[in-house]
Amino acid sequence: MLETQHGEFELIKNYRDAFILDDFNKRYLDIFDIYPYIVGDYSANILRLKGFTKNGKTSSVKQIPDYLLESCAMNCPYFILKNPKYNPNKKREL
Repeated sequence: MLETQHGEFELIKNYRDAFILDDFNKRYLDIFDIYPYIVGDYSANILRLKGFTKNGKTSSVKQIPDYLLESCAMNCPYFILKNPKYNPNKKREL
């Protein structure tokens, strides 16, 4: 388990040592609490975060390999986190 400013997360994969705590703490938004899985990748040295659901037609955890292949720079550093505190019923605040 990783302890962050936003709670604990389980690090599932850390390809090329991509997980950098300071970068994650700066980029994470509360809206990611509705996702059980979060993928972070570095494109042009900038961390991008994307949430994935357990099932569904779009952004399903099964689509993470496709996302990494199609939306990320080839061989870029990335990590996959499991969010044990995810809350699918959390309301988005504007």
